[in-house]
Amino acid sequence: MAAKVEFEADDGQVVRYVRHVNGGGLVSPGARVHDGASVAPTAYVETGARVGDRSRIGEGSWLDRGVIVGEDVVVDRNVHLGPRTRVHDGARIGAGARIGSDVVIGPGARLPADAIVADGTVVRRSARSGRSDFGIAA
Repeated sequence: MAAKVEFEADDGQVVRYVRHVNGGGLVSPGARVHDGASVAPTAYVETGARVGDRSRIGEGSWLDRGVIVGEDVVVDRNVHLGPRTRVHDGARIGAGARIGSDVVIGPGARLPADAIVADGTVVRRSARSGRSDFGIAA
């Protein structure tokens, strides 16, 4: 597997990625992914994004520009995290979820498979059930 990957985007710009040491996922040179994190081979981490220790990014997932993923986070397969989204430590995001821009997913929050979260939403862990409550950011 090549350590560096380049391709031409739809707008003609050449996009470059490096393969992450743990999992082989495609990471922009402008992103920071902890060596203890795992990025699946078909996952993308865009410029300005950060991924913390022991977090796992699943097959086909895409972390857009400026996304911050804390430690011990699981992003299942085929998930899109929109620009500037923040995912706090211990959160879990189910397969196929579509998370908008500027979303905050709180510590330990759980999002089910195929969840759709609108731009600017704050997702908190529910103290009663262990599931997540969706709250609109003020």
